[in-house]
Amino acid sequence: MDRLVRSLPWSKEKDKSLEPLLTREWLVTNGLGGYASGSISGVVTRRYHGLLISALPAPHGRMVMLNHLSEQILFPDGTKVQLGSEERAESVLEIPGAGHLSEFRLDQGLPVWKFEINGVTLEKTLLMPHMQNTVHVNYRIVSGTGSLRLQVRPSMHFRPHEAAVSEELHKPYVLTVTNDHFEVSAGQNLPALRMLFYGEGATLTSDKGSVRELFYRIEAERGYDSRGLLWSPGYFSTELDNSHDATLVASTEAWQTILALQPKEAMDAEKERRRRLVAAACPETNDQEISEFVLAADQFIITPAGRVEDAARARASGDEVRTVIAGYHWFTDWGRDTMISLEGLTLSTGRHNEAGWILRTFAHYVQDGLIPNLFPEGEKQGLYHTADATLWFFHALDRYVSITGDRETLRLILPKLQSIIDYHVRGTRFNIGMDPKDGLLRQGQEGYQLTWMDAKVEDWVVTPRRGKAVEINALWYNALCLLEGWLREEEGEGASGQIAEYAQRARESFNRRFWYEQGGYLYDVLDGEKGDDASCRPNQVFAISLPNPVLNRDKWEPVMKVVEERLLTPMGLRSLSPESTDYKAKYFGDLRARDAAYHQGTVWAWLIGPFIDAWLKLNDNNTKGARKFLSGFSSHLNEACVGSISEIFDAEAPFTPRGCIAQAWSVAEALRCLVKTRG
Repeated sequence: MDRLVRSLPWSKEKDKSLEPLLTREWLVTNGLGGYASGSISGVVTRRYHGLLISALPAPHGRMVMLNHLSEQILFPDGTKVQLGSEERAESVLEIPGAGHLSEFRLDQGLPVWKFEINGVTLEKTLLMPHMQNTVHVNYRIVSGTGSLRLQVRPSMHFRPHEAAVSEELHKPYVLTVTNDHFEVSAGQNLPALRMLFYGEGATLTSDKGSVRELFYRIEAERGYDSRGLLWSPGYFSTELDNSHDATLVASTEAWQTILALQPKEAMDAEKERRRRLVAAACPETNDQEISEFVLAADQFIITPAGRVEDAARARASGDEVRTVIAGYHWFTDWGRDTMISLEGLTLSTGRHNEAGWILRTFAHYVQDGLIPNLFPEGEKQGLYHTADATLWFFHALDRYVSITGDRETLRLILPKLQSIIDYHVRGTRFNIGMDPKDGLLRQGQEGYQLTWMDAKVEDWVVTPRRGKAVEINALWYNALCLLEGWLREEEGEGASGQIAEYAQRARESFNRRFWYEQGGYLYDVLDGEKGDDASCRPNQVFAISLPNPVLNRDKWEPVMKVVEERLLTPMGLRSLSPESTDYKAKYFGDLRARDAAYHQGTVWAWLIGPFIDAWLKLNDNNTKGARKFLSGFSSHLNEACVGSISEIFDAEAPFTPRGCIAQAWSVAEALRCLVKTRG
């Protein structure tokens, strides 16, 4: 791969507002679910920001281990210059160091900051060695002469990454020094942070532990505790010149692992890994935009750190464990998100083996005809409160078999699929089951949100959608058709007769009952608590987009016309038509206000995928025409999480990005459609 660079130049004189330095963020992941992330400015605005968030076995889960670095340059004449931000910076009017920043860029997906200081150009680069809870932060002079002194002060607050920032510091934090090995511990029940500082004449000046208060701007906006303390053991110092750079290494790994790679070796290895990712992707990924998406997709595919039993079981059969982080920063791995994302993240990127591992891992977790909805942070067992994730499992398997031809995996999972359908016909948890009167699938239980529109605040389920949801029944019909075909191919004509009857009955009932004549589109839910729900939502697109469309062909055009006119935006589909009285144009405020808007108008980027699938069916596979629907994401790669796609957007211009800064199914569906619609 040639150098793959996304550059964001910066000039304090030209760029009058400092807001972009606070609202643009970066993300680096380690393949375990751990990550490093922050604002471009260095100001820590979220509880989830940090230079090292380690993914640790249960009961810990992901923990913030290194929160912040305060960096100063000392010139021979005594001049001191701040890089990035001070820990306590909370005003958007002034960010120390902003005047010296000349560029932020992603170089092969890795964040690089370029500073121009008194005739010297200095660059800072951050990486995480793959499959390690380790971070490397490198500083080097790229132009200019003379020697400078670099001072780097690490600050920390060991806590679960979702914990309130106001949580008390664990006491006492103890620094242990053994030669050039530095270790900070805070009690037997917490992991230790180990640090090395590579540099010419490197030293640590200990101040016996200092404490600073930090203001978390975005946490304040979101209605959470926004002030917390950080502890620092002191500061590292080293000389920088044209011949000597410096690297801070921080890790929760054993010393043997940390010392296995010198900084240059770690950098070379990570860049080579990324080069191979792009090179191994399907031939369609030769252009820069798709290559960037390949690297973005890599951030979500992980080996879960705490699933020791899963790993042992998988390796015994020649597999490895893989799953998908649904979004950064706060999501874990979710069944629905994994199955929807599988094609884009793995099959569109040539990672076919990992796709198979994911499918076989989830097949093991089938219980009572369901796959897990999610695996909670720091826990080994999944939760099963979902009506659609299992049906998406059929779709993901179909895409996998169609692309790889791996019939062996299909045969291995086929008994599970039959059992799933049996459970759905008889009825399973959460009142999920086929209605014997019409063959449609119903679901719903008080206090649970079982579809993808799953916002819940305390006991309030915002969009319960209990009854017969339109996309659930589109997925139900698709699953029945897929199973019928697989049984016929593997076991002969007589094996699939009953399944074919279920499918035919579901299709007839769907077309008879879901058409909303007055609106010219499909009901969202039938037989709900308040009768039939005619809300105009994007869920109806799945009745056309799936490989086995349940909706009769003569209704495709009116449905797509309504969806395009009322729901389509440059960043995806609105979750509710603006004509609805429940429509919310913006997603903002505290948790209750945000969840009230989450599926009531808010735009979801991932829905552009099924929209394009349906549009192509209706427009003779006009890939050039379909590609225009993806154009909004090109400029978005320069905002929010640079190089990735956000979870959601406001429903009206300027379509401000919201929610998670990087979302698996957003990236997956954009990438899949970019490949599908390439010229």
